[in-house]
Amino acid sequence: MDKRELIEKIQALKKERNAVIVAHNYQVDDVQEVADIVGDSFALSKYCASGNADVIVFCGVHFMAESAKILSPEKTVLLPEKDAGCPMADMVTADALRREKEKYKDAAVVCYINSSAEVKAECDVCCTSSNALKVVGSLKEKDILFVPDQNLGSYIAAKLQEKNFILWKGFCATHHRIKKDEVIKIREMHPDALVLVHPECRPEVVEMADFVGSTKQIIDYANSSPHQKFIIGTEMGVLYKLKKDNPGKTFYLLSPGLICPNMKKTSLESVYNALNEMKYEINVDPQISAKARRALDRMLELG
Repeated sequence: MDKRELIEKIQALKKERNAVIVAHNYQVDDVQEVADIVGDSFALSKYCASGNADVIVFCGVHFMAESAKILSPEKTVLLPEKDAGCPMADMVTADALRREKEKYKDAAVVCYINSSAEVKAECDVCCTSSNALKVVGSLKEKDILFVPDQNLGSYIAAKLQEKNFILWKGFCATHHRIKKDEVIKIREMHPDALVLVHPECRPEVVEMADFVGSTKQIIDYANSSPHQKFIIGTEMGVLYKLKKDNPGKTFYLLSPGLICPNMKKTSLESVYNALNEMKYEINVDPQISAKARRALDRMLELG
């Protein structure tokens, strides 16, 4: 099938299945274009939960599809590429977290949404990169055990110095690979551009940025700013929407290494196969789902 025929078949199957297609901002351009909505992972899950579709095709990675299933247990959730995982989410397990919790019994356990359902079930509250500061700042506990992203945790800790952070040694391989020297070099190349980075970047990179925020916050900032040139320090998939929404502005990718291989696995073909063959279905153990749901619900209350 050529591209046009593939898109037509996807649209027909979507209608037949009463399905919704959601895509993360880091997905390839063609997948973003065929999606009903593009956004951050948790925003997509909330969108799915509020709709009346029977089937959710989640174009992202495994933990995102799990979150959608937790919030919409009665719906069928499909992950087009079954091997699309998140190395950072894999850096913490429920067993390892339970052992760490024993060492810090008075600490509030906060997990970044980039984690498995089993890990969420062990936590007091979840957070996203958008609401982490508000969520953690709302907690009464002084000690915070934060998993799994040490960089996001460091960013919050610098803002909330009244709290004591115990940081898990996890990281996003894509954002973590950006070095300070790269920021210096690209600033020299484009001195009239603002640097916008994700808080999953190393602390020394974050300190050099003009703006720090989640994927959505970076997009919103660039859209509303009167500035014309931007250096983008997050996964390259966001450039598609940034350029589409801002044809008069110029965007540079901070580093050529800002590519998430797992996010790039999903293609139009895999979206079509997911709908045509109803694969790959994501399920979460009901007991784990109930515990993880409490952590997600508390996040919504606080953040």
